[in-house]
Amino acid sequence: MINGIWLFFVAFGIGYSALAGNIDQVTSSILKGAELGVGVSLGLISILVFWLGIVKIAEKAGLIDKLSILLSPIAKFLFPEIPKNHPAMGYILSNMSANMLGIGNAATPLGLKAMEELQKLNKNKEVASKAMCTLLALNTSSITLIPTTIIGLRLKFESADPTEIVFTTIFATLISTFVAISVDKYYRRKERHIY
Repeated sequence: MINGIWLFFVAFGIGYSALAGNIDQVTSSILKGAELGVGVSLGLISILVFWLGIVKIAEKAGLIDKLSILLSPIAKFLFPEIPKNHPAMGYILSNMSANMLGIGNAATPLGLKAMEELQKLNKNKEVASKAMCTLLALNTSSITLIPTTIIGLRLKFESADPTEIVFTTIFATLISTFVAISVDKYYRRKERHIY
């Protein structure tokens, strides 16, 4: 599906350039885009390395454990079907913590490990469990306290105030998380009434 969408965009762009008489600019645009992509990626690597270092220090200092303990009641509310002390809960809490710090790249492997553990608990392996759906909704809407990646991009493109989006990001992600949890809970209750 995604490959088809990308193929459509590429073919449409080249076709439009040909019709507009700018076909000679396609190659230079592709090279400029690739150069920009590499530059942005390298800029993001330094920010990710910095924040992963901070997270590692926080982990060694016991801050992640304390944050996990703090988030534990919320996680139990969101994932009531996960048994106590199950490895999935540890990955979920770490994933939530990483997302709150805006480290999406660090949160992704933790989310994948959580999904792997949740699949072990899933009775019907062909269909996503309620906990898996909740985790996905939470991941896509997660509260972000420090939008690290966006700040990095704004720094890269020389924004006058790269951190000015922090409060609006917190506000927007609070709303998105509230909506995601509300919809998730609604469908859980609806499903319970059906069966």
